Amino acid sequence: MTVDDTGSGTGAHPASDGEPGRSAGSVDGASAARVDRAEVHDRVDADDSGDDHDPLALRLEQLILGAERRYTPFQAARSAGVSMDLASRFWRAMGFADIGQARALTEADVLALRRLAGLVEAGLLSEAMAIQVARSTGQTTARLAEWQIDSFLEGLTEPPEPGMTRTEVTYPLVELLLPELEEFLVYVWRRQLAAATGRVVQAADDEEMVDRRLAIAFADLVGFTRLTRRMEEEELGELVEAFETTCADLVAAHGGRLIKTLGDEVLYAADDPGIAAEIALRLIETMAGDETMPELRVGIAFGTVTTRMGDVFGATVNLASRLTSIAPRDAVLVDSALAEELTRTGDAPASEAEAAEAAAAAEKEGEEPPTYRFALQPMWQRPVRGLGVVEPWLLNRRHG
Repeated sequence: MTVDDTGSGTGAHPASDGEPGRSAGSVDGASAARVDRAEVHDRVDADDSGDDHDPLALRLEQLILGAERRYTPFQAARSAGVSMDLASRFWRAMGFADIGQARALTEADVLALRRLAGLVEAGLLSEAMAIQVARSTGQTTARLAEWQIDSFLEGLTEPPEPGMTRTEVTYPLVELLLPELEEFLVYVWRRQLAAATGRVVQAADDEEMVDRRLAIAFADLVGFTRLTRRMEEEELGELVEAFETTCADLVAAHGGRLIKTLGDEVLYAADDPGIAAEIALRLIETMAGDETMPELRVGIAFGTVTTRMGDVFGATVNLASRLTSIAPRDAVLVDSALAEELTRTGDAPASEAEAAEAAAAAEKEGEEPPTYRFALQPMWQRPVRGLGVVEPWLLNRRHG
């Protein structure tokens, strides 16, 4: 869609399908309508000669969308009962390019506009919130669609027999997969929504729903830039995929949440500092046991975090990132806030001297000595640009 003066939602009202009506007192309404129809006709004729109108591409589009092209953006906005300006903002928020006034939209596009506008009219969402819903959904599903095409369908559409083209295989394959993938997508979304809603409901107060105390961690592959210079693209892609898959599995299995992946780095969060620490050590141990993987370093910070559109922001996130950059190879650095929380919960002793004293006291009383999951070693305080002086702690697994 594109913002167009003829579709600003003011002035002329429709008189018939496909043609804007003439406003009272206007002498140019009919001329404008003829120009608009001519522009659409010329654009469609131009598009027909391009790849966008390849017969198979159109058939696949109709199969996936469940409808054929019928509306220009102006007509879609008018049918949905929204201004062209609002329709354009929804469209762009979802990540779709401007298409002028080409006849490229379907009934599904009209319905999507009508639903979003209806939520605003009903007072369930503000206009700004509706734009955010469109943007977050568009960004998430765009990445999913690209991944499925690049990594999934590309492999499945290899010609099964000599002489057959990939094109001949694609349509029936998509026809079979589409309903199954759609159902699975809705299932996963509902599961994730239920989990996220549960976390919000458990928040102590309204303020905590937005600004929450979380453990934030970055895990970074060491020397990745050097690797990119000496590895083939395919090898590099396989390494990144293996790294991201390993991290995603470990983070999910132990109760964390993967926020995003950045090729050679992943960002995850956990409500419990002990969970974040356990995940970090398991990542180090797992990567160290894989000869194909570079060394890893992890930085974790604990504190107030602002969450927005599935991402995290704030000084705690910045500190975790800086700790990662100064962490030794195959090691985990944590900030003092996380170290204090681990000692408070009994996951780690404040010092080895304190652990020894507690063990001696327990032995004297004939009791079992306390057990700790982690060991914390204070490192030298150091200035970190933008964050002042920080006191990092080296985190290890404690045995015995």
